[in-house]
Amino acid sequence: QVQLVESGGGLVQPGGSLRLSCATSGIIFSSKVMAWYRQAPGRQRELVAAITQILTTDYADSVKGRFTISRDNAKNTVYLQMNNLKPEDTAVYYCKVSRPGREYWGQGTQVTVSS
Repeated sequence: QVQLVESGGGLVQPGGSLRLSCATSGIIFSSKVMAWYRQAPGRQRELVAAITQILTTDYADSVKGRFTISRDNAKNTVYLQMNNLKPEDTAVYYCKVSRPGREYWGQGTQVTVSS
């Protein structure tokens, strides 16, 4: 049974930082591309960052230079370090993993950037 559990969201002021975690089970974590997505109210879910098995990373233009994705294969966990947060980063953040023919999502963690 595949499980993804996000944590680390919360309320932060503009310019602040948060670190999201996504703990996984039921997959061979080290062999998977892991990704973070976000969905703001009234908007489509969008890719924020992804990291491959060989640690290649990719970021949405809107977060480049501010967010960093990383992984710890020993802990089966992927992270998203978010710095210099802006109000437009407010969203529910989800992690995702794929197997052939199916995608798996966590329950999401709310990030709110507001003064």
